[in-house]
Amino acid sequence: MLEKQQLEQILSVCLTTGGDFAEVFEEKKFTSSYSMLNETVENANSGIVYGIGLRILQGTNSVYAYTNQTDFNNLMKMAKDLADSFEGESHAKEIALKDVVYENRHPVAKHPSQYGSDEKIAIMRKAGNAALAYDEKITKVNVSYMDEEQHVVISNTDGKRIEDTRIRTRLGIVAIASDGEKMQDGSYAPGASKGLEFYDEMDVEEAGREAARIALTMLDADECPSGTMPVIIDNGFGGVIFHEACGHSLEAASVAKNQSVFAGKLNQKIASDCVSAVDDGTIPNAWGSCNIDDEGNFMQRNVLIENGILKGYLIDPLNGRRMNMNQTGSSRRQSYKYEPVSRMTNTFILEGKSTLEEMIAATSYGLYAKSLGGGSVDPSTGDFNFAVNEGYLIENGKIVKPVKGATLIGNGADTLMKIDHVGTNLKRAQGMCGASSGSIPVDVGQPAIRVSAMIVGGKEGEVHE
Repeated sequence: MLEKQQLEQILSVCLTTGGDFAEVFEEKKFTSSYSMLNETVENANSGIVYGIGLRILQGTNSVYAYTNQTDFNNLMKMAKDLADSFEGESHAKEIALKDVVYENRHPVAKHPSQYGSDEKIAIMRKAGNAALAYDEKITKVNVSYMDEEQHVVISNTDGKRIEDTRIRTRLGIVAIASDGEKMQDGSYAPGASKGLEFYDEMDVEEAGREAARIALTMLDADECPSGTMPVIIDNGFGGVIFHEACGHSLEAASVAKNQSVFAGKLNQKIASDCVSAVDDGTIPNAWGSCNIDDEGNFMQRNVLIENGILKGYLIDPLNGRRMNMNQTGSSRRQSYKYEPVSRMTNTFILEGKSTLEEMIAATSYGLYAKSLGGGSVDPSTGDFNFAVNEGYLIENGKIVKPVKGATLIGNGADTLMKIDHVGTNLKRAQGMCGASSGSIPVDVGQPAIRVSAMIVGGKEGEVHE
């Protein structure tokens, strides 16, 4: 990493033209990953990433450059070249960086770098063998493991120098069931901002069995009927529907450009009264948590929706200038190769008052989506679609059978208003979110919710309640 005096000189050069603020982002990241098919390790990789990103702002404009050629002379040249992007009065000044000291919210007991491949592969085998032993129809199991240790140093022309170390690990299990004619997969992928103690705290074998259970259940499921009907979306990864259909539209990257369906709607009703939601990057050791965001601001708990009323956006400093609003500790990026922008961390709907059993009993005909898969959304309109990984048909207030091939289709703003029950079983699940500043770890979550009417796409003929 660079010496403080070097950083001060680089930052000073950045302000020699019209720039009014500059920042240096240093990153060193160690990674390891493994993949296993049944009991055979197929891939084992490790690597080191080191590089520097340099950013200059002038009002609401920005320029960004990055390099892994990190000798001082090269960085000084890059700073000068980047500064030449602007014209105007020099804001050059003597920079005196001061280290910001804080308490680490995310302590790690077993640093992955202190353990070899044998320990990590043993975790994979434990999960994989449990999945294979679940049933004779489980014919194939893919297990993946990853860990990373990312150290960042962020320095800026306000005189701030701040560091953070982020350690994460994740296990992924995909089980495939087959009866000789058809195949179906099931997956489970827990992760956390922890070291190998994460696998001591969880039931690794149960994680394998859960992937196998989903695959086996869906193997013999009927095709889902299509139509407009009530849909109950369970907790955990079910929260991806809020993340995609609403969360992205609350990021300042869309709001500041008036490209969000929720732009200009602060303190207005955008959801049912029973809906409250937050984005909280401070949760200890959560998958999407960090001590600081990628511009050196402390992460915080941001209330997005309270009893149906829009209370806030996720704002990075640049878009905060455009919106004349304060940043919210929400600036994130995949690596030094990406310019930071407002992104989610751990985003979830808060608990309500209904139980899952009450929701099912109150539904004469509908779909219970126990687990969702991938989806897509247009933040400017809020239109979305999601695959249902594990679904069940509800008739006369009871779950009658598993169904497969379901797709949830709708509009985020419309769906928020149609949530008529929010459950008591809040749970979060882990995922990776891709956007303009790269792929980053996020938690999604919610209690079970019921949407009173939703378009369900399926291969069976349309059925009406």
